[in-house]
Amino acid sequence: MTSPGKPSPRSAVRPLSDEQVARLDARHHLVDPSRERPTGPREDNEAEIEEQNPRQTRWLLAGASFVVRLHSKVRAWGLERIPERGVFITAATHVTMFDVFVPMMALFHMGRRPRYMAKAELGHWPVIGRWFRLVGMQPVPRRSGQAKAIEDESIRILTSGRPLTVWPEGTVTRDPKKWPMSLKNGVGIIALQASRKLGHQVPLFCAVTWGAASINHWWPWPRKNVVMCYDERLDYADLLADMESWGPEPPRAAADELARRIRERMQAVMAQIRDERPPEGYWDYRTMSRVSGK
Repeated sequence: MTSPGKPSPRSAVRPLSDEQVARLDARHHLVDPSRERPTGPREDNEAEIEEQNPRQTRWLLAGASFVVRLHSKVRAWGLERIPERGVFITAATHVTMFDVFVPMMALFHMGRRPRYMAKAELGHWPVIGRWFRLVGMQPVPRRSGQAKAIEDESIRILTSGRPLTVWPEGTVTRDPKKWPMSLKNGVGIIALQASRKLGHQVPLFCAVTWGAASINHWWPWPRKNVVMCYDERLDYADLLADMESWGPEPPRAAADELARRIRERMQAVMAQIRDERPPEGYWDYRTMSRVSGK
């Protein structure tokens, strides 16, 4: 299935300047997420590491980190928020394919091994597809009628004790200026239902990556700045207050509301990284147009 619309070209946005990276560094103390333990010593989750093809994963992580450094000057803040133990959800932006590699690379370098939901087509790419499967990819078939199966598998991953990373936009943003677009409410259903099954609010974090949209991947030099924020834990306890009265699934309104909160937080963090004011409203994937409201 081909996604409608096309991402806007690199010329639609300006590169992330050295001056803006310096301002972010002064405020947040940026670290290099392509290096081992970028925030300092911490305890690895050995059980996850041993469960997920440790030798192959180690080699693939080193290769991916090298390629990212070759293409960009990548920095991040907030990585110390990544839990050392227990399940959690990372909801990541999807401006470019770097928004797949940067947060995953950072999580792996911080000693965690989440499973992650990615479009099934990636699993069939020559060579790279096998790599994706080795490092925990859970293929997502993007055909109509598959949403329930995807949500159920995501909930199973969380309730089995593994963290999960999702890209809730579902594909690369179609916003002309590359802001986060409308999110699928599946991320809300997954978080709410997993929380109900586990009996507590599953920690949920937004990972916002910006800067790679201006990279020319055929000739990436000079290297462009890329900055990622692993944001503060997003609280949605109020949406779980009446979970004992739910039917088989969380209310759609609650799932929609959680997806809205995630999108708004992604936009606010991206505005800080870009040092720009976001446009009014948001880009709606279904209508391929900007809509007003929250």
